[in-house]
Parts: sequence; C-alpha cells; structure tokens
Amino acid sequence: MRVFAIDPGNELSAWVLYDGHTILAHAKEGNDGLLSDLRHLPHIYRETWPDVVVIEQIESFGMAVGREVFETVFWSGRFAQASAVRFERLPRRAVKLHLCHSMRAKDANIRQALLDRFGGAAAKGTKYARGPLYGIRADEWSALALAVTWYDTHATLHATTLDKAV
Repeated sequence: MRVFAIDPGNELSAWVLYDGHTILAHAKEGNDGLLSDLRHLPHIYRETWPDVVVIEQIESFGMAVGREVFETVFWSGRFAQASAVRFERLPRRAVKLHLCHSMRAKDANIRQALLDRFGGAAAKGTKYARGPLYGIRADEWSALALAVTWYDTHATLHATTLDKAV
C-alpha cells in the first residue's frame, strides 16, 4: 500500500510518497503545481501509484487564527477534491499520539521519533552515503509523519479487509 501524504500550506505544501518501508518521493511545491499533480497521479507515478492521499486535517484549538489558516483550509479542500485516488484526512493530534505518545510533542520530538524509526542519526545520510531520510527537510518531515502514522494505523486494517474479500 502506498500513501501520498500532504502537509498543506497557504502557498506551498509538502508531500511524501511512502510505501510502508521506503520514501519513494518527496517535495515541497507551490499549491497550484501540487493540485495539477493530484489530478494526474496515475500518469505521474505509474509504477508507484498511491492507493490513498492523506491530508493533514486542520483543527481548532479555540484561538483566533489569521488569513493563512483559512487559505490552508481552502487548499486542503481543493487537494481532496482533485485527488485521482481515495483521500482521507488525519489530524496532527493523531500523529503526535502515534509517534510520541503525547499531545505535548513538538516538531522536534516528531522528527526525532522518525529518525529513531528509520535508523537514528545515520538515517539522514550524506551526499555520498544517502540514508533513507536523505533530503527530507522543513515541512516534508510533517508530511512523512502523516504518512507513517496513516500507514501504521490503516495498512494492517486494509490488508485484513483484502484477506477477508479473497
């Protein structure tokens, strides 16, 4: 099962294509470009066509928000509508609880949990000895956390459903 996870933003969004073991592709790009990519996923990723698009769900914590948050919500909806495959939303809260077992986890804690999962500090690698997380930066960490969380909590359920259908 392949997961195309998106950390939406008001102008730029990060995404990761993940198969449960390997990061197949990742980038941070303009929302218009990502929107076009989502419409054409089957043609862009022929061999690694994702089974699901997972978009981070924006949550309210009772505080005032600005224009950027509303723009991000708008783009999240556009990404969901444009998806050529099934989409789901997953809140950040679920990512924190799954990877760090705490709602108080910060981005640094989530990044460290991902590093630990993929092999520690060596997982980043270098230009000449690339690790499994080589090149992941900025908001791509959030997209990867989203992909890993969704895969861990849904892939076995999906496999069990397929087994019953056969």
